[in-house]
Amino acid sequence: MDYTEINSKTIDRWVENGWEWGTPIPHETFVNAKNGEWDVLLTPTKFVPKEWFPELNGAKLLGLASGGGQQMPIFTALGAVCTVLDYSEKMLDAERLVAEREGYEINIVKADMTKRLPFEDNSFDIIFHPVSNCYVEDVYHVWNECYRVLKPGGTLLAGMDNGLNFLFDSYDHPLVIANTLPYNPLKNPEQMKKLMDGNDGVQFSHTLAEQIGGQLKAGFILKDVYEDFNSDPDAIADGIPAYWATKAIKPNN
Repeated sequence: MDYTEINSKTIDRWVENGWEWGTPIPHETFVNAKNGEWDVLLTPTKFVPKEWFPELNGAKLLGLASGGGQQMPIFTALGAVCTVLDYSEKMLDAERLVAEREGYEINIVKADMTKRLPFEDNSFDIIFHPVSNCYVEDVYHVWNECYRVLKPGGTLLAGMDNGLNFLFDSYDHPLVIANTLPYNPLKNPEQMKKLMDGNDGVQFSHTLAEQIGGQLKAGFILKDVYEDFNSDPDAIADGIPAYWATKAIKPNN
């Protein structure tokens, strides 16, 4: 089985067991968004700054690996024309649930982002890509595809794991480095066994050069960045950021 198929089935199980990122927003949150009260996450704890967003009303927005019924309903409430792509059927079911409940239309696409995205060049004004490329071996491909399907002048908002999470098996003190980087279970049977035993899917660490450098190599202009923490209270108390979020623009020329 291809590793992305393993991840799709793994995330389906997580959602069935109440995974926080696969739990749809309640009706009240949708109503609040329609009234202008809203926030969204690219990373676990820090809300995306409102000034990072271009005009949402009427914008064509792609939620890349962004199923779960959390961000797309809010963007739809704000007037965006949304497409969501995910490889987990259960994450897409959450999108269908909210869309049916609130009575709006959304383009729901099941596809593997390690392959060519099923969209024409220059299709979207905004791509919203929460932390998820840790389930992809080659992130350069992801950035190149984002660049291709964004319109000139379009905005890419992305959340990324910075690799720290792969060093430790837990945040219990004292912290113990348990793994070497890069973390690539396709090349390390011991890492693969650990992931399979823990029902963790197939995950990968990525470097600064891959994550932010990869966006630059694809042609993006980096406009802003922030760091974030795991939601684990110990991780926050330790002050060790484990995630990056970036705003990047596809040039007009």
